[in-house]
Amino acid sequence: MVRKPKATVIGFGARAPDEVLEVLSKSVSSNGIIDVVPVRSQNVGLGLLASPHRTFLDNDTGADAAAAAAACGADLILYCLPPTVTEYLITGPEEAGTVRSAILGGKDAVAVFDPATGKFCGGTGVDVSAALDGDASLRSSLAAGALSALAALDASAAGQLGPPSPSKREDLVIVVGSGGREHALAVALARSPLVKSVVCCPGNGGTAVEGGKITNAEGVNGKQDNDTVLALVERTGAHMVVVGPEAPLVDGLVDELAEKCPDVRAFGPTKAGAELEASKAFTKDFLQEYDIPTAKYRNFTDADEAIAYVESLDIDGGDRQVVKASGLAAGKGVLLPTTKEETIAAVKEIMSDRAFGAAGDTCVVESFMTGPEASCLALCDGKTAVLMPAAQDHKRALDGDEGLNTGGMGAYAPAPCVTPDIQREVEDMCIKTVEKMAERGTPYVGVLYAGMMLTPTGPSVLEFNCRFGDPETQVVLPLLENDLYETFVACCDGKLSDVDVRFKEGQSAATVVCAASGYPEKYPKGMLIGGLEDADGVSGVKVYHAGTKLDDEGKSRCSGGRVLAVTGLGPTLKDALDASYKGVSKIDFTDDAGAKLLHHRTDIAKGAIGKKLRIGVLGSTRGTALLPVIEACKSAAIHAEIVAVVSNRKSAPILEKGRALGATVTTKFVSAKGLTREQYDAECTAVLAGAGVEYVLLVGYMRILSKPFCEYWAGRCINVHPSLLPKHAGGMDLAVHQAVIDAKETESGCTIHEVTHIVDSGLTVIQKVVSVSSDDTAESLKSKVQPLEGPAFVEAIDKYCKKGGVISYADAGVSIDAGNKLVDLIKPSCKSTVRAGCDADLGGFGGLFDLAAAGYDAASTVLIGATDGVGTKLRIAQATRKHDTVGVDLVAMCVNDLIVAGGEPLFFLDYYATGALAIEEAASVVKGIAEGCRQAGCGLIGGETAEMPSMYSPGDYDLAGFSVGAVDRDAILPSGVGAGDVLLGLPSSGIHSNGFSLVRKLLEKEGLGYDDPCPWDDSAETVGDSLLTPTKIYVKGCLPLLKAKMLNGMSHITGGGLLENLPRSLPMGVVAEITGHPSLPPVFKWMKSASGLDDHEMLRTFNCGVGMVLIAKGDRADEARELLKSSGEIVYDLGVLVEGEGEQVVMTAGLS
Repeated sequence: MVRKPKATVIGFGARAPDEVLEVLSKSVSSNGIIDVVPVRSQNVGLGLLASPHRTFLDNDTGADAAAAAAACGADLILYCLPPTVTEYLITGPEEAGTVRSAILGGKDAVAVFDPATGKFCGGTGVDVSAALDGDASLRSSLAAGALSALAALDASAAGQLGPPSPSKREDLVIVVGSGGREHALAVALARSPLVKSVVCCPGNGGTAVEGGKITNAEGVNGKQDNDTVLALVERTGAHMVVVGPEAPLVDGLVDELAEKCPDVRAFGPTKAGAELEASKAFTKDFLQEYDIPTAKYRNFTDADEAIAYVESLDIDGGDRQVVKASGLAAGKGVLLPTTKEETIAAVKEIMSDRAFGAAGDTCVVESFMTGPEASCLALCDGKTAVLMPAAQDHKRALDGDEGLNTGGMGAYAPAPCVTPDIQREVEDMCIKTVEKMAERGTPYVGVLYAGMMLTPTGPSVLEFNCRFGDPETQVVLPLLENDLYETFVACCDGKLSDVDVRFKEGQSAATVVCAASGYPEKYPKGMLIGGLEDADGVSGVKVYHAGTKLDDEGKSRCSGGRVLAVTGLGPTLKDALDASYKGVSKIDFTDDAGAKLLHHRTDIAKGAIGKKLRIGVLGSTRGTALLPVIEACKSAAIHAEIVAVVSNRKSAPILEKGRALGATVTTKFVSAKGLTREQYDAECTAVLAGAGVEYVLLVGYMRILSKPFCEYWAGRCINVHPSLLPKHAGGMDLAVHQAVIDAKETESGCTIHEVTHIVDSGLTVIQKVVSVSSDDTAESLKSKVQPLEGPAFVEAIDKYCKKGGVISYADAGVSIDAGNKLVDLIKPSCKSTVRAGCDADLGGFGGLFDLAAAGYDAASTVLIGATDGVGTKLRIAQATRKHDTVGVDLVAMCVNDLIVAGGEPLFFLDYYATGALAIEEAASVVKGIAEGCRQAGCGLIGGETAEMPSMYSPGDYDLAGFSVGAVDRDAILPSGVGAGDVLLGLPSSGIHSNGFSLVRKLLEKEGLGYDDPCPWDDSAETVGDSLLTPTKIYVKGCLPLLKAKMLNGMSHITGGGLLENLPRSLPMGVVAEITGHPSLPPVFKWMKSASGLDDHEMLRTFNCGVGMVLIAKGDRADEARELLKSSGEIVYDLGVLVEGEGEQVVMTAGLS
């Protein structure tokens, strides 16, 4: 196997420096690097795709890439120097060890990038490329620079890890507040090696018992006012104050700290900065002045003027308004009237009735915006801002977003509706806000919470808050990967750009708020909280306290409306939610009378879990087939939305269709001028990925796609071909229709297929059929086929949407149930062919032929016939060009069926069919068949080779085998099977020859090629080598048992698995109790994980490690077991047969 040179990019986190991207792009285009492997470098992939780099992570383009790889003598390692000592302590030692080992090994080119200087240590980007080309001098210079930088970090780390010294940081942090937000802040801050203790002022019952570095302040009596905090700072010698709630910020706590405790850092804005939350009127004017998108509005200080303005609007005609109290109103000052009458009443409630007190002295009336909302929290240092993953929360108290508004009943992050492009757009708004605040002389430091509405015309600011959100904090901070305290220090010092703020890749968080019954209206307090330890013990779960306190006995009790936030983490949002709700299920609130008084919503993130599939379109022409897709999306016939339309032609009408869908749909022409196919495809992929595309449609796209593009979108990109593939593959438009007519076919149609780098060869998803008339022309046939293409796309998208992540055998194009139905349907026809000596009964493992009944002089002999093939395992042999094992599979599938009837195989015949005969390839297959016959002890007496170009594509072949055996009439199995018999299992050698349609589908899903290293078997060189392990032949091990009459039956575990095959050897009223199924071999564990199949489906799809089941007589089981072991067999004690009805195979334990 040809080595694939790779560039490993380590520790860049959210950074994607242009100089690094340029080195990587050049390493692929000029230095022979094939794969770019990011490690803790989540933005490198998307950065490489975009202009001007236009480079995929996987760049295996075939022969040209192989030649470049052969010329490349080294791998490349690029390491980002940790910008802070804490990052180095957390991740550095292991990664730095990798870098040191590579340098000392001398084989690879190694460079260290210093984000503080924006340069490589010991050289330039050009030097790195030259070093990769073999320049020994530059390699030495880069290595020296790298080792010097790492040595400096080692010295800093040693100082921090050593005994107390002037250089060692042991800081004390005060967190102001008492809610779940503050608990989450305290937990995250305490993780820092620079922090010695976190003191919560006043804290809650959770921070009181959190332990470790976290304590509640003593002597504050539940207060958090400015004087209390200032006194606590003086008393404790605090190094930083982190302010949670908005009230102390609006009251000027940060200003007082700056004046009276100038050496203490304060994380939070000044009073002037907090005006962004304290006054909605100020914020609206600010947004308008600096052209930051927000709703159209007017501010009023006079109720009559506000009412007159409302009267002038056509509210009942669709110009709906929102009425807000400008000041702080505990989150309740926003009213959502629906009619003009209600709007006027809302103005009066705020301004005349003073329902919100002084907060309503100024009233904001603004246009009602539509779209999903997102909570976007940005870290700010007075100069710039870094946006954290967007979250979405649930404000209403009840499921279905019903009930009253609350402080928040749950949240999740990252929010799927915020795409990478939207994330950048919102971050730009936050940066602009911070810059303009600085220009006004009021630098903004802390967290800027932008409540965003993702409107049909783009993201728009609903409001600003000057602090972390609650419960958003409880889902965002657990995703943070770097040191929160160090990040806060950087914000306070105006050096946020020096810190790599990054979040965990492939992780989601969800939190469910547990509230007291009745919240947000009148609710009880003092209930005992049970199950906290059990909830915290759930994998991936952390319980954050809000409205809790400790009683005199140290027990947690409810003291507020929102009591707990139970946060779950997981690789997907569904996993995170499952963990969170599992934690919630452990908790109860019980009053003194024993009543359970916990309330929580059961539908957190329901919309995100069931979000619409985001479709991207590549097209070059009119895009007629896209119209049914557009209509199906609009009518909700499919759960999908088009989010991007990209074309290689500037004037393509399909772009107009994209623009007509609205401003939020990315519609773009990408020029191919001067670009290679791979570069062009990379730039298109950058556009699609930036728009959050999950599934790509090729609609009249007149370009051949590169292999890297196809592998990037493998299983997620479909095309339509105007024929019934595989017929007439490779042609286009009228030429295909003419080919159908020239072939005198009576049917044609269209095929939706997955896109691979081999044109028109991907998995068929949908086919639509039309009749071809004798008088059809290419044009008339096109007019029949083309109207089917759009509906076929719709059907294919709907099928993809409904798969839900679990890939079953049916998704791979094989239905076990349909196979069973087919047998039932054809049984009568087969029965009609009965003749003397043949009962023609389907369903057994072999067909029986009685020589005596047919007039032969063999009164006690019955012949057994069996036929089978190898199935789609042949595709792997053909793809890897390894043909010498599938012949063994062919023999095994036949002779293993023969011995199940109790007979000994006598002879074998094969049938080899191909489109174009390749002599060496065919000879290799036949050699494998001969080997199988030797293992089975039967003779290879003949066969047939058929060459049929019209039936098979070049390189394809198919196999069928036929075997005949003999058995004494009195020894035919199954016979005498009943309760008390013992089930012995013989191990399989692997997957054998069934289930490969699903196997191939799973490899596509996981992005594995047959030449890739095998993830489940270290002893196999490649995936293909492992999968081509031949089927085990059981003849020689089982014949002695048959001759000694130790068995009542046998079952060959093939397609349908244990659950479908074992019952074929059992009479009615007998049930197999499986008590000792062996652990799944590694290959099946991988298949189970990749497919999502449950135990039942695994057992009816694969052999799961058991290839043959022997039904031993109860009194001969021990003897049979020992005889098998003496022949070298491993024997599993599977279970026993018992009397029973219903399901004939019962598993007493799950697969392990």
